[in-house]
Amino acid sequence: MVTTSLVICIVAGFIGLWVLFYFIPVGLWFTALISGVHISLLQLILMRWRKVPPQTIVRAMIEAHKAGLQGIKRDDLEAHYLAGGHVEAVVHALVSAEKANIDLNFKMATAIDLAGRDVFEAVQMSVNPKVIDTPPVTAVAKDGIQLIAKARVTVRANIKQLVGGAGEETVLARVGEGIVSSIGSSANHKSVLENPDSISRVVLEKGLDAGTAFEILSIDIADIDIGKNIGAVLQMDQAEADKNIAQAKAEERRAMAVAQEQEMKALAQEMRAKVIEAEAEVPRAMAEAFRAGNLGIMDYYKMKNIEADTAMRESIATPPTQSKPKQSK
Repeated sequence: MVTTSLVICIVAGFIGLWVLFYFIPVGLWFTALISGVHISLLQLILMRWRKVPPQTIVRAMIEAHKAGLQGIKRDDLEAHYLAGGHVEAVVHALVSAEKANIDLNFKMATAIDLAGRDVFEAVQMSVNPKVIDTPPVTAVAKDGIQLIAKARVTVRANIKQLVGGAGEETVLARVGEGIVSSIGSSANHKSVLENPDSISRVVLEKGLDAGTAFEILSIDIADIDIGKNIGAVLQMDQAEADKNIAQAKAEERRAMAVAQEQEMKALAQEMRAKVIEAEAEVPRAMAEAFRAGNLGIMDYYKMKNIEADTAMRESIATPPTQSKPKQSK
């Protein structure tokens, strides 16, 4: 019974000591004290109640103090943490900027961090420029030859434009647009292949990094490949389209000619029918003329003689059909 009570007391003692040192971080206060950072034990206790981890704030203050940074206060670090920022990343960035002689203050660093950008990576990019490979950019020279270019863009972070500045996608889009414009203004593809650095010069002169979070240091054309002969393809397509149009117009004219021919045939048949109808009326008219005494027998014979003479003249004018010679038995 005594042993059980002793174990319970020991466990309760350890739990009590853990709770005591959790809310009263004496070890953390002593670490800050021997590091030259003056912070009261009461403030460390209150940090627990404000839901701020004391280890993060104390480590950041110690790093800033050892790096010789001035003007970084505990309240500012706590406010940045409560705002959702990364305290340690901000302090790392400030220390790196101080060593690299980059103009970066605490207010700007926290603003960059709260904007969603990695401020420490931005400082590193300012010291060590970054190389961005553009995707293949397709353009066509004036002679109709397609060129496929790849470029490498060397950029470094522009600290003052990180808040509100455009990102890498905008830089790549502008560089691609500049490459297309430069190749499109070239007289022929051979001049581009002979002097690819002319593309870099033209693109750099346009100031493509304006309004972005980067400063373009150089644009190097890594590779240029020859694609299709777009001019020839367009001419072939145009010729095919012209041929189709001409065929359609010819078909339209043929259809109109056929329609006119059919119309003329119908008109000729109609006229023929009228002639036949008129010829059928001639014997009737002659019979009426005989009964009325307007036509005599001599007149009738004269008309028959004229018809016979006309038929004879037509037979004389018409060449006789050559008959096949008879085979002798």
